[in-house]
Amino acid sequence: MNVLPIEVLATVLFGLAVLHTFCVKRFAHWANQFPPGSIRENLLHFLAETEVVFGLWAATLFLGIAALKGSFKDAVDYIEGLNFNEPKFVFVIMVVAATRPVVKLAETLISLAARLIPARESVTFYIAALFIGPLLGSLITEPAAMTLLALMLKRRYFDCGISRKLAYATLGLLFVNISIGGTLTHFAAPPVLMVATQWSWDSAFMFTHFGWRAAAACCVSTLLVAAVFWKELYGLKVERDASGRIPPWLTALHLMFLALVVAFAHHPDVFFGTFVMFLGLVTATKEYQDELKLREGLLVGFFLAGLVTLGSLQAYWLKPLIQNLGSDALFFGATALTAITDNAALTYLGSLVEGISDELKYALVAGAVTGGGLTVIANAPNPAGAGILQAAKVFEGEGISPLGLFLGALPPTMIAIVFFWLLR
Repeated sequence: MNVLPIEVLATVLFGLAVLHTFCVKRFAHWANQFPPGSIRENLLHFLAETEVVFGLWAATLFLGIAALKGSFKDAVDYIEGLNFNEPKFVFVIMVVAATRPVVKLAETLISLAARLIPARESVTFYIAALFIGPLLGSLITEPAAMTLLALMLKRRYFDCGISRKLAYATLGLLFVNISIGGTLTHFAAPPVLMVATQWSWDSAFMFTHFGWRAAAACCVSTLLVAAVFWKELYGLKVERDASGRIPPWLTALHLMFLALVVAFAHHPDVFFGTFVMFLGLVTATKEYQDELKLREGLLVGFFLAGLVTLGSLQAYWLKPLIQNLGSDALFFGATALTAITDNAALTYLGSLVEGISDELKYALVAGAVTGGGLTVIANAPNPAGAGILQAAKVFEGEGISPLGLFLGALPPTMIAIVFFWLLR
């Protein structure tokens, strides 16, 4: 195998970026040791932002390509040859989904479902949100579902004095359920989207082979976590949405723009034009709006763009690995590899393997979505959720611990393994 120097550089930088994500909590700790507002404090806080990690190391790769090639033109050509539709889409869908009318509607629907469960609201809303919410991602896309749920859970639970154990258990449950909850259709989950056209998988196929398993796993995992933390959830005082009534016509317009962005997800020039029109609507109706999540959306887009930039040069070792694995090894290998590389990139590389059997196709995608909650970089919507929730009171001053997230995601991941592989 002839490995190019640029590929070696990209792999080294990719590894450093992964290590950086595990060190963000340490950077935050160091930042607090310097005077507030000082350059060193601001710089260390910047390095402690999970969303900037892959973007920074991708910028290093850009400079490295220019140095190896002796020209910035080659580095620019490499960047322009990549597909950044997903980062652009996630940025736009995150901002649109995080507006007050959309969040309020989603919270109302989940509250109605919660009333069907005979228990206290602090428990029933938790169960309904983390079971039904991720499955809605199959319709409104996973990034939109992640944004909505993260905002609701932050206000109702993460900012209301819950324990660290419950916080990480909820975070892991949210990430895993979102990763598998988008598999009821063929267009909502990034790892499915990468292979659906190539392998002729439609929504009927997805629901038959993946969807019911996802719904069952989400239900069991949510009930398990709720049972373990029942006492704490039961005693929690729920923080309801205190904002005023939203005119139905405004909610309908927001839903229309959300639907248009989803419909034109593969056409960035169109959905960006739609987004600009949406910004006009928000400006004209600012009395019913909260501050747009532009900063959060840009940071998440930057993170994903960096992941695309670094991940695109990992095919030289990932593709042969996929080709040489059996179904069991491929499923568990994909579950593990997803934790250190975006699951959409993993399934995309799998789609390039010629003559792959139907069993191996299922094993690859099932493993990719199963492991999508183990780390922040495992699934494209995860940075959106982390960006919103790391500002919660429970994580104040330290941010989200990668180890805490991994341990919180492990139980629902094991349940997903049971439904997606052991009971196939």
